[in-house]
Formats: sequence, C-alpha cells, structure tokens
Amino acid sequence: MEGQATIHINATPEAVYALVADVTRMGEWSPETTECVWLDGATGPAVGAKFKGSNKLGPMKWSTSPTVIAADAGKTFAFDAGATEWRYTFTADNGGTSVTESFRVTSNVTKLYSKIARREAMLIRGMQQTLTRIKAAAEG
Repeated sequence: MEGQATIHINATPEAVYALVADVTRMGEWSPETTECVWLDGATGPAVGAKFKGSNKLGPMKWSTSPTVIAADAGKTFAFDAGATEWRYTFTADNGGTSVTESFRVTSNVTKLYSKIARREAMLIRGMQQTLTRIKAAAEG
C-alpha cells in the first residue's frame, strides 16, 4: 500500500526542506504526530539519524523510532519507521516549490490492518492536512 499528496509552496526548496527535515516541528503540522525528538545524540537530519515520533489517533497512542534514510537538502527527506517508509521530495516549480509527501507500507501485517481500517484514505487526508500547514508556515 502506498499513497501521496502534493502541494505548491511559495518558498524555495531549501527553505521548505528546512521546515520538514526539522522533525521536532512535525507536531505543529501532522494530525497524528504529536511530537518528535532526535535520539542518540542526533541534532538534525542526516542519513542514519534516529528520532522518536509520538502519535495519537482518537484514543490510540503509539510511538515509533524512525531512521533517516535520505537527507539531501532542498531535494529529498525520507525516513523508515519500521513498517512504513515516508518520503518528502522538493522540486523548484514556478517560482516556488512543489512538495510531495508519500508513504509506502513495507510490512504485510500493516498492509492487512490498513485494508481493514481503510487506513490508506486516512493517511492521504492526513498528508494533505500536513502539507497545508507546512505551506502556511513557509509562506507566513
């Protein structure tokens, strides 16, 4: 299972990347992620850096410990959360940036749960909300 959402932001790819790759701010934008903190001495985005993501959906709470798998300033930021890989791509477009957030579920158990819970549609709506909030922050 996979999905994506895209938005145009009136800011440079480097400026938008800086917002997204600062995972400590993800709680400001995501409808599910409430907080992220760097782990094991990491202080910013670098391949191999780990962070803890705390999440909430209705009464359910959980956390993940993703590992950054791509950190190319102004181009790509991606992390592997264990059962799901998340990726942001940044492309200069029409005086601003086209940002695409995408996910790919890699666990068969998670794929099965996702089909039962109709999780794919929820994640796509959540990505759209996240990108809209990032746009407001970048353009504000």
